[in-house]
Amino acid sequence: MEALLARHSVAVKRLGAPGPSAAELLSIYEAATTAPDHGALRPWRLIEIGNEARPQLAQLFIDGKRRSQSELSAAEIEREREKAVRPPVLLAFVARPIANHPTVPAVEQLASAGAAMQLVLVAAHFLGYGAIILSGARCADRNVMASLQIGEDEIFLGFISIGSIVDEPRFGKRPEIHQVVSKMERLKIELREEATVV
Repeated sequence: MEALLARHSVAVKRLGAPGPSAAELLSIYEAATTAPDHGALRPWRLIEIGNEARPQLAQLFIDGKRRSQSELSAAEIEREREKAVRPPVLLAFVARPIANHPTVPAVEQLASAGAAMQLVLVAAHFLGYGAIILSGARCADRNVMASLQIGEDEIFLGFISIGSIVDEPRFGKRPEIHQVVSKMERLKIELREEATVV
């Protein structure tokens, strides 16, 4: 529990080499497969982005930023570039819910994908690495999605960066437990009539 409660996201600029070995990466992937998965649908997948693809991805990040902000400083360009090339390991996490499944609604499938995503972060932390999820506009960028071969029926949840912590992390504030947990001693029963199908 102490190790689990010590997990925090670590900014990309505070990550560096060495990253997880091939065997450690396999363990991280295996950890993700322990996520709850109603119906064993495996409604997610991971893309491991190799070093040769990183400069191309960096340019896509920069181009996307330019579309929303025409003038970029050298520092802003470098920040975008770093997000693609700096992490020793860069993964793209993709949800692929099956639409109109007879027993497993899409929301359950997305919850399964989210659980798997968190397990990647936790496994990396337990192995002694820092990690973070990056999302935002770059994950909705059609050029980025096309380059990673993410389908129209898939949902790009974010990039996961993993590496050694090479600079002192700055941790965000966590919520107080009373803000996220409530207790019910009795239920408020309110029966509602089902709509009649004509």
